[in-house]
Amino acid sequence: MNPVTSSILHRLVNQDSFVSGGELCRELGITRSAVWKHVAHLREAGYVIEAVSGRGYRLAGLTGAPVAEEVQPLLDTQSFGRSFVYLETADSTNLHARSLARAGSAEGTTVVADSQTGGRGRMRRAWLSPPGVNLYCSIVLRPPVPTVRVPEIPLVAAAAIHEALEAECPGLRAFIKWPNDLLSGGRKLCGILCEMESEPDFTHFVVVGFGVNVNLDPVPDELRDIATSLCIETGAACSRARILAAVLNRFERRYTEWLKSSDLGFLLPVLERHAWLQGRQVRIEQFERSMTGTVTGLSPQGHLLLKGEDGSITAVNSGEAHLQSINDQKRPA
Repeated sequence: MNPVTSSILHRLVNQDSFVSGGELCRELGITRSAVWKHVAHLREAGYVIEAVSGRGYRLAGLTGAPVAEEVQPLLDTQSFGRSFVYLETADSTNLHARSLARAGSAEGTTVVADSQTGGRGRMRRAWLSPPGVNLYCSIVLRPPVPTVRVPEIPLVAAAAIHEALEAECPGLRAFIKWPNDLLSGGRKLCGILCEMESEPDFTHFVVVGFGVNVNLDPVPDELRDIATSLCIETGAACSRARILAAVLNRFERRYTEWLKSSDLGFLLPVLERHAWLQGRQVRIEQFERSMTGTVTGLSPQGHLLLKGEDGSITAVNSGEAHLQSINDQKRPA
């Protein structure tokens, strides 16, 4: 969407009544014919725009696309989403956000792509990123906290995204899988990837990236056993703009609470109530070793508490968690 088309959409979104073609001509310095062409482009993109002779244009229907013009009117944030970059295609929203962060972008700068050519999850796994159906987003944070606390951020994000999805999608039953996934029906719904640049005693910035499978239906055959979407789980298509706005609103609130706290203690009741691994036997794979045990909860620092056969408790700060029993693949609704 070029800047003039975007300006016309922004004007229509923020106007309850008709906007005359003459007003748009004067504001944008273009002809009536040019206005008509831009309106035609918006209609081709899926926007429902009424045109009445003598009155002008009125927006009668949105597309649900995660563009600034549709997302920002739904925000109640101070910084998250206020600086908004939308890309039709990106290699990775995290890479783009990191570039902006290095250039000095403000906290809360949000990068969204309609599709990604190099989307990544943890362990550099590829993240399926087709256009027009899902949500791919990265947010720049500049937390004034000791670097040792930064690994808590993925769980802050997970709690906020969980709250947003369940609020926006009635009937959704989702769980948080430590350390950075959301599942529904045992299949991945959302992945979170946090990356930072720091010195031993100072964090320059953190980029929080997340991908939510929104209207992907069907899931490709090769992923059908491990991935799902909001549309599949609820039986209804969702507005990506509304989902993104809900996430930004809740994430900023939870992030602000976290900055005022000394650890994740304030979030533990939420994280444990919706924990996918709670009470289950798991195997934790780390780079050079693995361990097994029963998950008993989380520490205030977000470490997974693992009870061994001898009754000892180990606090695990990182790793990939796998369920040990096939009977644990589904959690009752």
